[in-house]
Amino acid sequence: MTVLKSSFKILLDQLRPQDKVAIVVYAGSAGMVLAPTSAKEKGKITEALDRLYAGGSTAGGAGIELAYKLAQENFVKGGNNRVILATDGDFNVGDSSKGDLETLITEKRKTGIFLTCLGYGMGNYKDNKMETLADKGNGKYAYIDNLQEANKFLGKEFAGNIYTIAKDVKIQIEFNPKYVKSYRLIGYENRKLRNEDFSDDKIDAGELGSGHTVTALYEIISPDSSSEFLPKANKLKYSKASTAQKYGEELATIKFRYKKPAGSKSAEISQVVKNSAVSDAKVSSDFKFASSVAWFGLVLRDSKLIKRKNLNEILNLAKQNKGKDEEGYRAEFIKLVEKYKASKK
Repeated sequence: MTVLKSSFKILLDQLRPQDKVAIVVYAGSAGMVLAPTSAKEKGKITEALDRLYAGGSTAGGAGIELAYKLAQENFVKGGNNRVILATDGDFNVGDSSKGDLETLITEKRKTGIFLTCLGYGMGNYKDNKMETLADKGNGKYAYIDNLQEANKFLGKEFAGNIYTIAKDVKIQIEFNPKYVKSYRLIGYENRKLRNEDFSDDKIDAGELGSGHTVTALYEIISPDSSSEFLPKANKLKYSKASTAQKYGEELATIKFRYKKPAGSKSAEISQVVKNSAVSDAKVSSDFKFASSVAWFGLVLRDSKLIKRKNLNEILNLAKQNKGKDEEGYRAEFIKLVEKYKASKK
């Protein structure tokens, strides 16, 4: 609860006088702690935050409904209308089934009110439920366990996490078989769509915030490789011969689809990536650090798709590419790997 209160004070510091804040609680039963109030009345809002305490069972469904009701009554056309749910993720009173909440939140997002979920606490924490609800509500999800993380999500990255500039964003990458024999996307298992879903505007997808960036890593196998990780595929009787030779030096084509926040029809942008060699010296330190994080993730899941699982190699790659690291997030990752390494001894 202490971290939660401090988090919302960080959020409050980002708001403008014309912004409004209301606070709803759902311990035992749902109720309004603070009526919609101008953000310029920081003292009044801070006092309401300080009065919050944990207790009772959690009527999550009723609390969310009341929050949406207040947001609807104070709806700003063309504005950022949002419910921010802070919880341990364990709803155990009222309409709390995952299906009921998903249906409610899906319906509400159609009105232009989006949902952001912030997770706190441990024990019976329901991480997957929180992420699913945020997805259905066209918003972001974050787990906040300390003030550093609160400052990152609600302070430094405030605009990207709170202001949606595009919704139902989909990315599709097609590799040229002339240069790529096989590939796999590392992670994002719960984000994958079928090929036919890419151009289907009825399919829900992710949201993009102001200044937000996404990094996706692909592992590729070149045509001249005899990697043991190549998929074992039978020759198809009716498959067509590749037309890749027509596309010269193209390595891949990236397609990007999105809708405007209030729109229902998507637009598409495409970009061709040329096949050009990049020496190790020219690979950015950001890319190398991201690779160390993905590598560590594969080790944690005991992936059968990697052979090298030496933690010292991962640590060296991360340390050599830590860069400026002004907020200390990369140093925190390095400490995490070191703690895991110590626990394995």
